[in-house]
Amino acid sequence: MAVTVKTFANASEAAGALSSDRSARYLGGGTLVMRALNEGDVSISTIVRASDQALSRIDASGPRVTLGAGVTFARVLAERDLAFLHAPARSIGGPAVRNMGTIGGNLFAPSPYGDFTVALLALDATIAVAGGFGTRDIPIEEFLQARDRQAGTLVLSVSCTRPASTEAFRYRKIARIKPKGGSVITLAAHLPISGGRIAGARIALGSMAPTQIRARAAERALEGRSLDAATIATAASAASEGTSPSDNALGSAWYRREIVGVHLRRLLSGQE
Repeated sequence: MAVTVKTFANASEAAGALSSDRSARYLGGGTLVMRALNEGDVSISTIVRASDQALSRIDASGPRVTLGAGVTFARVLAERDLAFLHAPARSIGGPAVRNMGTIGGNLFAPSPYGDFTVALLALDATIAVAGGFGTRDIPIEEFLQARDRQAGTLVLSVSCTRPASTEAFRYRKIARIKPKGGSVITLAAHLPISGGRIAGARIALGSMAPTQIRARAAERALEGRSLDAATIATAASAASEGTSPSDNALGSAWYRREIVGVHLRRLLSGQE
């Protein structure tokens, strides 16, 4: 089947093309869409592209960081002001994938991929999207819950608040093959501290459900407490609550449930 490629000068035109054609897919870095085409996905008949420079813009000068959906992981790693995102960016594939893969595309990467999105979920990111409805901002958790129904929308950018300190944000990816393997489990934690106690804890997990999810029971165990050994142990014991991992070649659902608490404890304790 022939595939039509349409290139537009701005993102709004590209979004319009996506919303008017259910068989259209947006091509950013191509690490997801081209793989689907090469594997014979006949549901895609139109490829939409945009040359809008706003999609590759980075604004990291203030407390609120905004990344265009077309920003690659290699560019994130090249930005000194984005040091807090270097660990998740570095965990994505090898150099070739990081040079092509984009922030926007990672939001749609299925388990056991989508590791950068785990970090964004922990950071309570906001997703700017465009479609037949115009443009709007969506909390990342809401976006992920409706991800399979996002056909026809174009992600424009992702924004989040910069962590107050290096200790406030932590990230870890557990993989069989390092650094480019699929995730057994991915964890990220944002732990703002106020008056020596955690205020606004967010723990995000990858490969523990069909999409990235928050570990709400672990968050409740941390909230309002100091980050000591007893608090960490309580949070770790609650890490698997509410998860629904699946079996795949990298690990079984049982295995993931068994080890997620171990790795959360190590993440919160600062252990390698």
